[in-house]
Amino acid sequence: MRQLNVAVVGTGAVGQTILQVLAERNFPVGRLKVLATSRSAGNTVRFKDQDYTVEETTPASFEGVDLALFAGGEASKLFAREATARGAVVIDNSSTFRLDPEVPLVVPEVNPQDVRWHKGIIANPNCSTIQMVVALKPLHDAARIKRVVVATYQAVSGAGQEAIEELRQQSRQVLKGEKEVRGAVFPHQIAFNCLPHIDVFLENGYTKEEMKMVYETQKIMGDPSIRVTATTVRVPVFNGHSEAVTVETERKLTAEEAREILSRAPGIVVVDDPQAKAYPLAVHASGRDEVFVGRIREDISVESGLSLWVVADNLRKGAATNAVQIAEVLLREGLL
Repeated sequence: MRQLNVAVVGTGAVGQTILQVLAERNFPVGRLKVLATSRSAGNTVRFKDQDYTVEETTPASFEGVDLALFAGGEASKLFAREATARGAVVIDNSSTFRLDPEVPLVVPEVNPQDVRWHKGIIANPNCSTIQMVVALKPLHDAARIKRVVVATYQAVSGAGQEAIEELRQQSRQVLKGEKEVRGAVFPHQIAFNCLPHIDVFLENGYTKEEMKMVYETQKIMGDPSIRVTATTVRVPVFNGHSEAVTVETERKLTAEEAREILSRAPGIVVVDDPQAKAYPLAVHASGRDEVFVGRIREDISVESGLSLWVVADNLRKGAATNAVQIAEVLLREGLL
């Protein structure tokens, strides 16, 4: 297999996880560049038992690069187009291009075919959207989903390395009995607390994170008629997002039918034995690439409804692994 010149842009939690996943999946990396801001330039990162010096990102950084994996943030706005202008294919983890009609928004278990119409950039969806649509797609194929109601319980790692450190520090402060619990990442104390506030509030009363789940789900599923409402909540968990998802379908599915459908679906592990206290947990999903589904039951409030509990590692399947899986699809399709 041809070795590719790869650039990873960003050295935070997602960027480090991208490097880890590339190594684990034996992606054919020939020459590697690790790029970041001037503040991080000169640091070293490790990939496959070799140290790499982090370089400052400039337009010239992408000369000779085949694949550029952007870990998110402002770099995408500044440099993604510069990378494609120099011949690289960009897989971007930021929200910059997700709703651009000219840019595919891809989850390989759901819409891998969309990579074929890329024009240099492919967007990686929001972490909470990724795990949800992996669970929705097989149910949609079987019975057509009309409506989705979701409440998320999102780990602090979704807000970056500084958020992880803030939860650690605040937890220490609370456990020591300190009255003043300080923080800079979140608007309120996150330790031993839940914040129904991720990203900015919009005029309709929803947050930007919640509306991402609405619009991204419709785009990935290729069905703008699916009605979606979301409440996104940050919880004091280090890694692993959990979601309570209720769907209404055109054709009624029993819980047993849904369990069987999901058990056969790619990328899903069904953990659903409540009597044995077996259901998906964030601590078990952390470090894994699958989407875990359990608590599958028929919704007693509507004629054709199902309720699910969906859990995944937000740094892996919710970001890094999904991006690398997109790159693998490009390779299989001969598009890299």
